[in-house]
Amino acid sequence: MTRPDNEATGRADGPHRRRPTVYQVAELAGVSIATVSRALRADEPVAPETRRRVLAAARTLNWWPSRAAQTLAGEKHDAVAIIMPDLAGPYYAQVVAGFESEVVGRDSVVMVMATHGRAASERLVRDLASRIDGLVVMGESVPEPTLPEMVAQVPVVLLARPALPAVTTVVCENVQAAETLTRHLFDHGRRRLRFVGDPEGTPDVRERWTGFVRAHTDAGVPLVAGPVECDRLEAESGYRAGLEVLRDPEVDAVFCANDELASGVYRAAAEVGRTVPGDLAVTGWDDVTLAAHLSPRLTTVRQPMRELGAAAARLLFDQIGGARTPSTVQLDTEVVIRASCGCPG
Repeated sequence: MTRPDNEATGRADGPHRRRPTVYQVAELAGVSIATVSRALRADEPVAPETRRRVLAAARTLNWWPSRAAQTLAGEKHDAVAIIMPDLAGPYYAQVVAGFESEVVGRDSVVMVMATHGRAASERLVRDLASRIDGLVVMGESVPEPTLPEMVAQVPVVLLARPALPAVTTVVCENVQAAETLTRHLFDHGRRRLRFVGDPEGTPDVRERWTGFVRAHTDAGVPLVAGPVECDRLEAESGYRAGLEVLRDPEVDAVFCANDELASGVYRAAAEVGRTVPGDLAVTGWDDVTLAAHLSPRLTTVRQPMRELGAAAARLLFDQIGGARTPSTVQLDTEVVIRASCGCPG
């Protein structure tokens, strides 16, 4: 078995020891972490001797994941959680609102945690997992190496991140919509396009960049440069990126990874004397309320943000109720044409 680092195993240097983990149980029992998870569920087909070894290892280490405790003791926490990389901005607010809308009436409370890239977030998520009935993990708020441990402890649904084997996932379509939007800019005669957003920051932005590149390749239009990376998906970051992009007077279109970045590019364009859409087309993504109130109104891609959260909640409660078949649900997106690309409003 590949040994994880100290943080993953629960070891700690010094006098304080972290709680044991599923990795240690699996090693002591001589099985995989997936087998540990199955052995702790009475309805899973596991050889009696294997189940005995797993239970003995769990007792020896004094380790019980919350779902196992519920199965053995008939307890429920009546709480579910959604882990997000951030809470700022309308996108995250809409996803949380959709998630909460599905929890209402289910006699369960919602816990919301934003990791903000903190080093301590993995420990906090592990602690949280022991006090809830199910967990939704959005984006890359939880590192991939930590996810198997979470899956072994509680039902998990992944949201807006690439699917993993045997884990239910909800995503929005990004690549095809990004290709369509980029081709639309080509149709307006734009040829020097720049992409604003960090593909390494979130899986969604990475897929949008993929579609942007594919459209260039298919049309035989050379890329001007790589993406302009932003530390955050917000207006101030878009403003700074816009100033950088517009140092090149030949840039004639800016494809932004979200609407807030686009609003910042509007401000940068005005500051350097570029007109939208006269000599600079600008597009966004999400179709938040802001998009229809910018001047000119923003051409963007609408994604069902509330439904993302709601679908994740429904699938999570299906698992809590005993569903065992993982699935990947992809929600449609829609290119919304307004005036910022050069079309009549």
